[in-house]
Amino acid sequence: MDVSLTERIEELQNGGGLMESAAVNIRNWLTGGFLSPESLVSITELIETSNAEELNNRFYKNIAFGTGGLRGRTIGATSTAVEKGDMELTGVPASPGVGSNMLNEYTVAKATIGLFEYARKYLEKKGSVLVPKLVIAHDVRHFSRYFCELSASVWTRCGGEAFIFDGPRSTPQLSFTVRSLGATCGVVITASHNPPHDNGYKAYFEDGGQLVPPNDQGVINEVESAQLSGLQNYLAINLDSVKTLGQVHDEAYVAAVAETVIDRSVLDGSELKVVFTPIHGTGAVSVLPALEKFGLVPLLVEEQMVQDSNFPTVKSPNPENAEALSLAIELSEHEGADVLLGTDPDCDRMGVAVKSDEGKMVLVTGNQIGAMLADYRIRKLKSMGWIPKEGTQSAVLIKTFVTSPMQEAIARKHNIKIINTLTGFKWIGEKLHLYEQELKNSYEKEFGGPLDYDQLSQKERSKLLQKYSTFYVFGGEESYGYLPTDSVRDKDGNAASLIFCEMVASLKKEGRTVLDYLDSLYLQFGYFLESLGQIVYDGAAGAAKIENILKSYRLNPPTEFLGANVSKFTDFGVETVVDADGKEIPKQDLYFLRLENGYRYAVRGSGTEPKIKFYLFGSESVADESALEAAKSKTRENLERLKEAILNDANHRSEN
Repeated sequence: MDVSLTERIEELQNGGGLMESAAVNIRNWLTGGFLSPESLVSITELIETSNAEELNNRFYKNIAFGTGGLRGRTIGATSTAVEKGDMELTGVPASPGVGSNMLNEYTVAKATIGLFEYARKYLEKKGSVLVPKLVIAHDVRHFSRYFCELSASVWTRCGGEAFIFDGPRSTPQLSFTVRSLGATCGVVITASHNPPHDNGYKAYFEDGGQLVPPNDQGVINEVESAQLSGLQNYLAINLDSVKTLGQVHDEAYVAAVAETVIDRSVLDGSELKVVFTPIHGTGAVSVLPALEKFGLVPLLVEEQMVQDSNFPTVKSPNPENAEALSLAIELSEHEGADVLLGTDPDCDRMGVAVKSDEGKMVLVTGNQIGAMLADYRIRKLKSMGWIPKEGTQSAVLIKTFVTSPMQEAIARKHNIKIINTLTGFKWIGEKLHLYEQELKNSYEKEFGGPLDYDQLSQKERSKLLQKYSTFYVFGGEESYGYLPTDSVRDKDGNAASLIFCEMVASLKKEGRTVLDYLDSLYLQFGYFLESLGQIVYDGAAGAAKIENILKSYRLNPPTEFLGANVSKFTDFGVETVVDADGKEIPKQDLYFLRLENGYRYAVRGSGTEPKIKFYLFGSESVADESALEAAKSKTRENLERLKEAILNDANHRSEN
């Protein structure tokens, strides 16, 4: 390392604001022998310009390969001249940001080497002679294709077999294809709906689900053991041994999406008027052909049909946000659409708006969408003879703890088992894997031979699962993620778009609107309202504030808010909590607080963004239709006051 750089790093560390951990990582990277000349130039520029803040954010830690993989900045808050390249002309940076806490060629290659090593040892332990097989998909983000090809090249260089698509594909399609190809692992290069400067590396295992215990920790250990030294030998991309997946795989996935429709007849002649936007992402690849199978040809938000890593028409490509759907709402109201569908960049989430009696489009929350789809699908499954009319505990609705308790009320009313999981769809995927394995084991024990699960239709699965295991009827999470069947093991914006249209078409044939249906559920189960409070803390200093809040809840939990005492405090990080199957919930820094007035909220740090989240739940009983509006107003006011008090308390805790 150049002597002048060594001296400058010491100066920045001694009085220029450079953190000790950042200085250690910078030295390791500068002396590791794996950096390209361009990366060396970038680090030198940041040091020589005394940009301690940027150096801290890029190097204060090693980007963590968490239980879901990697996610973080691929473009720095301050990009160097080399990283920018001709960005002012092209709008696209020339290279990823260098740094141990960045998503770049080095961290992606290291992750892939670690994932391969775990897969190799896993197969070896099973006695398999197969080489590890990896399927990789990517969305439209900055460097997504580059990271996809790099990962495939690294995998084959390690001795494995790699498959990629010819362009961007959705996350749920990756999950499906891992299963259909019998792959050992899968990876999606995506940061979901994060800001444009982020990207991610999301890992899956052979069941098509995200990594869960014990595989998650095993992969983490291998990734952490992979050495930085020697990475230079993996960075030249060679696709000679990489296989590109053809149209047949797209068609197989779209066919699986189409099979999620329960009652095809309601879509026949429905004349449903649909507006769709992929918000510059991958959604159109599969949503449109799936809808067209049922005669639905949606109106498109043309400005957002272009796959663009900068997401130029929105502040955030997140269908949870009204702003992201503003162009679609304008088109919908102009055309008199029945329903608006919007998907995020990797199309695992879906947001909707529906037409009111006045012809205006009304946004529906993720909790409301999930509640309506759950009730509709359970009713349809009963009416069509898939599950008993009286219900059964051999059928299950799965939701996360932070998803509306209204869905629990719906499940109980229908006499369906309800399972709550930790936040993250991987836990729903894990349940589906366990139910599948239970069926396979029971079937083989009774009939003396294996069951080819993936060749079963959904109806055949429903019968066998109810007899030998548990049949999954629906699942979802409040953050606009839903999954109707177990052919995919992650939330699926493609399938959600289709089944929501099925529900709307069914209601339309009955002369009812979506908003009528939602109110009818409130009259049955009571009014439920949810709210999300969140505080964003960027960078190294922000991470410390989040840690302060989480620690303080464990050591000194709140005792009251707005005059209502906390009647129950549950710390999922230390307490033993079991689900309805008797399975212990893994320990996690998640806190649940119930107030004596019946309101409750949950606290957790985001696993994918630099923020802490507060999930609030309010409910009021509704005597009859005339009392509904008053119940809505009362709950809304109470929830907003509670959220303000909780956020004020959290800000205070962050400084202590």
